[in-house]
Amino acid sequence: MAEMVPVWEKANLTLEEAAAYFGIGINKLRDLSNEESCPFVLWNGSKRLIKRKALEKYLETAYSI
Repeated sequence: MAEMVPVWEKANLTLEEAAAYFGIGINKLRDLSNEESCPFVLWNGSKRLIKRKALEKYLETAYSI
């Protein structure tokens, strides 16, 4: 049996996990992370992962998204 790691302990999240954790829509996260200079996206081949701590930091300083 594989053990599930809680989302708040993961370093990188899928779009679905990040959307549920932060309360932001998947399409909005996809739009924000499409930019080349995005500080919170990690590409694993064609799979997009969201760096949880970096997105938390980004959202703390953001006025609106």
